Amino acid sequence: MNTETRPFHMGSKKLGMWLFLISDALTFATLLISYAYLRLANPNWPTPFALSSLVKPALMTVILLPSSMTVAFAVASMKQGNRGSTVRWLAATMFCGGGFLILHLLEWRHFWMVEKVTLASNPWNVPLFGASFYVLTGLHMFHVACGVLYLFVMIVAVWRGKYSAEEVETCGLYWQFVDLVWIFIFPLVYLASVKG
Repeated sequence: MNTETRPFHMGSKKLGMWLFLISDALTFATLLISYAYLRLANPNWPTPFALSSLVKPALMTVILLPSSMTVAFAVASMKQGNRGSTVRWLAATMFCGGGFLILHLLEWRHFWMVEKVTLASNPWNVPLFGASFYVLTGLHMFHVACGVLYLFVMIVAVWRGKYSAEEVETCGLYWQFVDLVWIFIFPLVYLASVKG
């Protein structure tokens, strides 16, 4: 049977990325459910965020979520054979990811240095708060950093005339996943922890 007529045909790279994302989704789902359980099971769970302190996380969201659109434009450009446009859209996506990382590191620095929240201690004496906060947001930040590096590699390769639309689409799948995970982290970790 011709591969063009098979409705579910995909390349091995794309299939491999889907399998990785499924396993990664299970990891994040476990962490998100664990965080939610710890929060609901502990009546003393801290609500450390004043409404004004949500500016950085909200800005991080405003920067990260449109990058789903820029990476989709990169994939569309590559499918049309427009490498120059693909490189520009991938660079815009990488720029958004870099901005997210900088803001996230500044937020962590404030949380660590000013709020005195570490992995094992915090002003509210809820030992699991710091560990669960840093593990969940840190794993996501690690994924964003890997995504920025992945985008850089794609930019260089596409600019040099290598890689096909499938490779760009595979990179786009990873980046869309990173954005999707943030949609769950932002309300659970930040919005639900606003001082009432």
